[in-house]
Amino acid sequence: MGHLKRNQALRGFLFDSPLGCDLPSDTHMRRQQPRETAHRLSGYTLLVIFMLIFVHAAGALPRRENHAIHKEIEALEQEWRQAIVDNNVKVMDGLLADDYIGITSNGTIETKAQVLAQRRAGTVRITALNINDMHVRVYSDTAVVTSRADLTGSNGASDISGEYRYTRVYNRRFGKWKIVSFEASRMHDATGKPEKR
Repeated sequence: MGHLKRNQALRGFLFDSPLGCDLPSDTHMRRQQPRETAHRLSGYTLLVIFMLIFVHAAGALPRRENHAIHKEIEALEQEWRQAIVDNNVKVMDGLLADDYIGITSNGTIETKAQVLAQRRAGTVRITALNINDMHVRVYSDTAVVTSRADLTGSNGASDISGEYRYTRVYNRRFGKWKIVSFEASRMHDATGKPEKR
């Protein structure tokens, strides 16, 4: 009888004793120390929090692209500037995306076909164009350029010479940057009149 009680007591401390299979395993459950568990949980929690913050920040902020991409966009801006002055329709055609949409300083919307048609007809003529205060921001496959332009030119019988601010948007497609959007605004002085040159 005493032998039977000892066996039952022993089963109470064995891993598989609750199964009632009468096959002791000799393997006792190891209890993890509370301090060790807390340490592991706090380390894991900190890692998860850090990863969430990193993912959120990476998605919310513009990517810091390397210097070479900024230089490439700046070079394309100069290529476009030269094509405008030279009235080089072939270069303009290559730089503009097929779905390009532009908004002129007077609010007119222009497609790629309209821009090229005006250039071929000689309707718009730019004889001088200086660009300064250029800023380039890159977001993955999209680049946004803001700049100031001082131009001399005409649109038909109208003199369009003056100071402008503009935004041009590039999108990288099949490894090439294309201009997809453009918007210009004429700069005014404190009286609301266009700035005199």
